Amino acid sequence: MNHELSMSANQLVAALQKPASEFTKADIISYIKENDIRMVNFMYPAADGRLKTLNFVINDSAYLDAILTCGERVDGSSLFPFIEAGSSDLYVVPRFCTAFIDPFAETTTLSMLCSYFNKDGELLESSPEYTLRKACKAFTDVTGMEFQAMGELEYYVISEDSGLFPATDQRGYHESAPYAKFNDFRTDCMLHIAKAGGQIKYGHSEVGNFTLDGKIYEQNEIEFLPVRADLAADQLMIAKWVIRNLAYQYGYDITFAPKITAGKAGSGLHIHMRIMKDGQNQMLKDGVLSETARKAIAGMMELAPSITAFGNTNPTSYFRLVPHQEAPTNVCWGDRNRSVLVRVPLGWSAKTDMCMLANPLEAPSHYDTTQKQTVEMRSPDGSADLYQLIAGLAVACRHGFEIENALEIAEKTYVNVNIHKKENEDKLKQLAQLPDSCAASADCLEKQRAIFEQYHVFSSAMVDGIISKLRSYEDRTLRSEVRDNQEEMLKLVNKYFHCG
Repeated sequence: MNHELSMSANQLVAALQKPASEFTKADIISYIKENDIRMVNFMYPAADGRLKTLNFVINDSAYLDAILTCGERVDGSSLFPFIEAGSSDLYVVPRFCTAFIDPFAETTTLSMLCSYFNKDGELLESSPEYTLRKACKAFTDVTGMEFQAMGELEYYVISEDSGLFPATDQRGYHESAPYAKFNDFRTDCMLHIAKAGGQIKYGHSEVGNFTLDGKIYEQNEIEFLPVRADLAADQLMIAKWVIRNLAYQYGYDITFAPKITAGKAGSGLHIHMRIMKDGQNQMLKDGVLSETARKAIAGMMELAPSITAFGNTNPTSYFRLVPHQEAPTNVCWGDRNRSVLVRVPLGWSAKTDMCMLANPLEAPSHYDTTQKQTVEMRSPDGSADLYQLIAGLAVACRHGFEIENALEIAEKTYVNVNIHKKENEDKLKQLAQLPDSCAASADCLEKQRAIFEQYHVFSSAMVDGIISKLRSYEDRTLRSEVRDNQEEMLKLVNKYFHCG
């Protein structure tokens, strides 16, 4: 027995003794029969960013084979605004590699994520999931490398305040119990996500921590490991579903919203990226950031204003993207610098064996730490469409390899100071700014849409739909209008509380 597979938290991986990427229909049928599973769920993301569910009772073997092979019909016009009611039927077909046991179902249930197909049996061009797959393929076709990603999923847990061991306001970062109240809930979420196939790096409490009207608001984060970009989006989608369902069982409220209240830390959805070739991370060369990494960063610098159209999708997103907070507002990048848009985090490039120094009994480890290096996009938030966002980042990084002056752009937008300090005002003035509203974000996407539509990655219908939705908020001057009106801001926060 493969020891690594037997230790997997994913129940199907451990039982079938093969990676999820190798699951076949025969594997799924065998597992269902051997474990006497009576229910199967098809799950698929819609335009609102939430997973939808179709339930099947397994009548017999023939019926099970039929649904796994042929999928089922759904009403596309109820799932996506760009689909006309007169020709709305779509097929949903399960992807076996995403199979997991539903931890919330009373009857043992096997769930799988699905892909959308049109009436001709072709993958739906405007499906966010297929868009991401096309973006990853185009990246590989242009660069010869693989685009990988991972998310940092931030959220607030809200419950009644007992008054015991009050946390320090806005000082919740990595806090331990009893000052942090929801560590057990977070670790329970992590275990459920891992069982569903999520590759988790770690979890911790975050900065946001306050009480309001008898309730405690505690910000938490679950961070994932880098995987192929399409799998990264699947894992984040399932993770949000798990966290919400488990919160419902606990009696907690949960929000991934970018703004929680005035003057408190909002929640982001930072996306880390790395570029792989032949199993090796290409982000470093000779211990420093590689030309490959800097070209990818240059692409993000060029397309950053329009990436907000995928990653910051409602008016409250732009109450988070304001100066003098940790959320970015200017188009720039830097090392270990949290005032920048794209950050190059600490990358284990030290020349010492830290494990041996901390543990003198240990022999030298010779661990290849270059695999750990990523770059982090810090503008997105929990309102993002996960598939469109990561697809947009794949397009941006690919674009960096297609523009002749990529390295010059990277050099010009690099900063090694806190750009919001008064002494750095001159540097700040030289940098482009991110959009300040959904309407402005739509304008940026309109100007740069050809790059996203290149290689047929984003369909024109999808881009039209995104632009139309963003402009429908009519929020071009909203941020300045409610800046000093906490009551109006809270109305908007409540309106978009369960976004994404």
